[in-house]
Amino acid sequence: MSDIKIKITDREGVQHEVDAPTDMNMNLMELVRSYELAPEGTIGVCGGMAMCASCQCYVDSAHELPERSDDEEAMLAEAFYVKPNSRLGCQIHLEPSLEGLEVTLAPES
Repeated sequence: MSDIKIKITDREGVQHEVDAPTDMNMNLMELVRSYELAPEGTIGVCGGMAMCASCQCYVDSAHELPERSDDEEAMLAEAFYVKPNSRLGCQIHLEPSLEGLEVTLAPES
């Protein structure tokens, strides 16, 4: 098993350093849900299909991420509290290159 460390700041401003498995094909939204860092029913409402923006987060570190897909761009165009570093957590797949990633969960819309 190959875990990486990720720092996630929840919606109350508390930072959590969590272990993230890179061998389970998980995404950031699923990781947040598994650690219960957001109240049930407030993150990943669409199940990770880039259709709701409930998993929007701000990428605070300088990690290189894949370009936003058209679906992610469209969803962020309709979301609240969008910043230049906004991403949908369901579109960030956990992989070894994300060691040390730092994100902040966007406010609930």
